[in-house]
Amino acid sequence: MLNQQQKIQFSTFSGLYDLIVPKDNLLRKINELIDFSFIYDELANKYCPNNGRTAESAIRMFKYLLLKTIYTVSDVDVVERSRYDMSFKYFSGMSPAEDVIDPSSLTKFRKLRLKDSDLLNLLINKTVSIAIEKGIIRSKSIIVDATHSLSRSNPYSALEVLRERSKLLRKAVYTIDEDMKGAMPEKNSIDELEQELAYCSALEKYIDADQTLSEIPAVKEKLNLLKETVADTQEHYILSKDKDAKIGHKSADSSFFGYKTHLAMTEERIITAAVVTSGEKGDGPELPKLLEISQSNGIEVETIIGDTAYCGKTNLKIAAEQDIRIVAKLTPAISQGTRKEEDKFDYNKDAGMFVCPAGHLAIRKAKEGKKDVGRNQSYIYFFDIEKCKVCPLKDGCYKPGAKTRTYAVAIKSTMHQEQQAFQETHYFKDKAKHRYKIEAKNNELKNVHGYDRAIAYGIENMQMQGALAIFTVNLKRIIKLIP
Repeated sequence: MLNQQQKIQFSTFSGLYDLIVPKDNLLRKINELIDFSFIYDELANKYCPNNGRTAESAIRMFKYLLLKTIYTVSDVDVVERSRYDMSFKYFSGMSPAEDVIDPSSLTKFRKLRLKDSDLLNLLINKTVSIAIEKGIIRSKSIIVDATHSLSRSNPYSALEVLRERSKLLRKAVYTIDEDMKGAMPEKNSIDELEQELAYCSALEKYIDADQTLSEIPAVKEKLNLLKETVADTQEHYILSKDKDAKIGHKSADSSFFGYKTHLAMTEERIITAAVVTSGEKGDGPELPKLLEISQSNGIEVETIIGDTAYCGKTNLKIAAEQDIRIVAKLTPAISQGTRKEEDKFDYNKDAGMFVCPAGHLAIRKAKEGKKDVGRNQSYIYFFDIEKCKVCPLKDGCYKPGAKTRTYAVAIKSTMHQEQQAFQETHYFKDKAKHRYKIEAKNNELKNVHGYDRAIAYGIENMQMQGALAIFTVNLKRIIKLIP
């Protein structure tokens, strides 16, 4: 049974909030900006209306998750801080004397209440609606790009993550008392996960035993983070490889294992759409979805600003049908005419190569044909034939006994010739100057709100993480732009 609890149940001491939480406090501003009752409406069907004890307020539980994203802390620490931090209590709708939840409730809320809900689109739609209502969005352009997030299990192994977390904890202790170096449990020097888990558990117990040391905030946060990592590793390390994550390429020589979040954002830096995919997906094919979602969220689009990945023929055709201009420079690889299997092979702009349906990057390319001699020139992309021989998708793609597997792309296209002419206009050059804004937004998501790495396994959890991070940065931007 769900308790709506939309407003603070004020005690005789609630007037303290007006004295202690400043008017310019971020959490106060967010509470004043948005009515969180839409969370109750969205999740009401996830609770039994007439059976069982009254559940914790869905709005409060959601606000706990939002606080985790804003301040990048663990479940344990966000609950602990809400015990004594009046701004957290105020934001969560608690009276000053009210007790906090058990941290384990947050895990249950994520798994039982938020599962299967389209939180990503719900939260983006809410913030975009507020921005439109406040008159913040005036431009008719969206800037598009993709940012990658590493899987929890890569590039670091579970052992490496544990070592990094225990190192941070030791450093926090040494800052308080450098003499503790000789008294700490002996570090594990063997590259075995079980040994590292045993060492981390011993380190936890040792620091926990010193009640004065373990209650120092700088030490306590690192200790709780290590405990959370140990518990998660013990539960998942046998199946630690993220089944939904895939290998993507940042350049021809560097790769990552994880996810991509494809974003659309206005010139005012309000994110209007997001699509989360596995890491191997190309950027260009996601543009139609980003455009459709942005428009459904109330954004009028006359111009799309992006990099070379978005100038594929399909995207130019879709944009032309809606009288939308794409401000994105062409590359020879994207400037193709008709090409076979266009829906299967994606162009990776960072590596300058095509990626096959199995996610394998071409290993080299060559130009075929002579200019102005009867037929168009093409780029031929060569794939690693040894991978093709054992690929699970080889049927219909690789011919047994073949010595090469290639993919050809014609260079010339009438549509792209028109785009080439558009590139030389003052309008194109002026709009292209706004593209840096989305790169700055990606940096904010990663460096301020922890979006550089997935905090849980699976694409559904990545979507939830993206929803909260994007909701946070949009709210912060709206607050900054309100007169």
